[in-house]
Amino acid sequence: MELTKREKEILDLIMDELSSKEIADKLHVSISTVESYRRSLFRKFGVKSVIGLVRAAMKM
Repeated sequence: MELTKREKEILDLIMDELSSKEIADKLHVSISTVESYRRSLFRKFGVKSVIGLVRAAMKM
């Protein structure tokens, strides 16, 4: 599976337990942009929660 550079960056920050607001502040983007990337990651990994996302990413 191919992730964009930004998706990898968002995923790393999610795995560091940052909230969407914290990620948005750190990357200087809106919260809705972060949520859009989060939904894209959920779809790509076929998961429905952050826990599922982290588990799937660790298996990669």
